[in-house]
Amino acid sequence: MRVLVVEDFEVLARSLGTGLRREGMAVDVVLDGTAALDRLAATRYEVVILDRDLPGVHGDEICRQLAHGRCETRVLMLTASDTIEDRVDGLSLGADDYLPKPFAFAELVARVRALARRATPPLPPTLACGDITLDPARRTAFRAGRRLELSPKEFALLECLLAAPGLVISAEELLERVWDEAADPFSSAVKHTMHRLRAKLGGPPVIETIREGGYRIGSS
Repeated sequence: MRVLVVEDFEVLARSLGTGLRREGMAVDVVLDGTAALDRLAATRYEVVILDRDLPGVHGDEICRQLAHGRCETRVLMLTASDTIEDRVDGLSLGADDYLPKPFAFAELVARVRALARRATPPLPPTLACGDITLDPARRTAFRAGRRLELSPKEFALLECLLAAPGLVISAEELLERVWDEAADPFSSAVKHTMHRLRAKLGGPPVIETIREGGYRIGSS
């Protein structure tokens, strides 16, 4: 999942970015509202974690623009104020969820995952192809009953492929969906991570490389 963190307190913003990446998410971080609108115009995000009181463009205005544009991106609004009136105001602007500061990081992760499920077409709770199964909620994957010890990027690549069995997913799309602003678009990150994933899957090859196209799992 691709997440945008918009928070003007840099220490908190960078901390959220680091923590969410450890949870297997691709995360971009910006520190003001103007930069947020620039990112939203260029990149599709499943979830935006949006501080309300931002320099540049206020968080309320960003939320309004997303709501009026009928964007599928879900908004989790953060604020230092936890009054009922503020929560009602935030939700009335078009926010999908509202979390007052301070908050528990585990709760933030759970809310982000819940919003991401609403931002994308529904998938079965367990993804499977042949003898490979993956549970996105529990972050577990198995092949022929053997648990696979995957890194967050390896897990995310496998999840993307299993979510679209038989379809070719380009390396560029995988780079956009699994990595984030820190990734070099000309790097071989996808190729190297795919190599490690295939080694950990073992057994008969199940991920097909499509020449000049990308990757596919399962038959077309």
